[in-house]
Amino acid sequence: MTNEEWRVEVDLDDEKHGFTLAERIRALDLDEEARKRLGGALTVTRDGPHMFLYATSEEAVREAERVAGELLEAEDLSGNLRLTRWHPDAEEWIDASVPLPQTEEQREAERRRHEEAETAEAAQEGAWDYEVHVDPPGHREAVELEERLKAEGLPVSRRWKHLRVGAPTDERAEEIAARLRSIAPEGTEVTIGATALQHPAFVFFGRALDRFR
Repeated sequence: MTNEEWRVEVDLDDEKHGFTLAERIRALDLDEEARKRLGGALTVTRDGPHMFLYATSEEAVREAERVAGELLEAEDLSGNLRLTRWHPDAEEWIDASVPLPQTEEQREAERRRHEEAETAEAAQEGAWDYEVHVDPPGHREAVELEERLKAEGLPVSRRWKHLRVGAPTDERAEEIAARLRSIAPEGTEVTIGATALQHPAFVFFGRALDRFR
């Protein structure tokens, strides 16, 4: 499988050691064999006592786990190490020992499970991970579009002439945006954005601005 994402999650018992350990890993002078197994530069991020080492293969992430473990021991630090991989259909980090779906049927079932779970969570909390932002050219057009989307059962809210349609997943947001492109009045702007994207490797606020002329 190409474009795999793996990481080592390091949970330190003491937050103050996070910065020191992250800097030690960045400055570490690895031998040639270790660099080869890592497959290149190791990406390290830190959030308080939590540190993440990103890799692009199982071999590289296991080498990163070894390096992190040795540094913890050398620095006399206590903490937990966990190997995870990015699940592109469930859109979450899962334990590396859990196999990913191998067939299209399995992937589709996982996507449906994820979308159902996200929809239920959003309905309970009143917040969506993704939004489609819609700006019709005028207030009247916005009101008409809001009524139409509500009739279709979409979670839409409006402030003056600005509409927001909630979506549980990126794929669902794309589907809603495509639907809006086909029915929105001329001059409407549509933007897909993420409000709480789960993938920590990216900061994502909006993309694919489409203007209807």
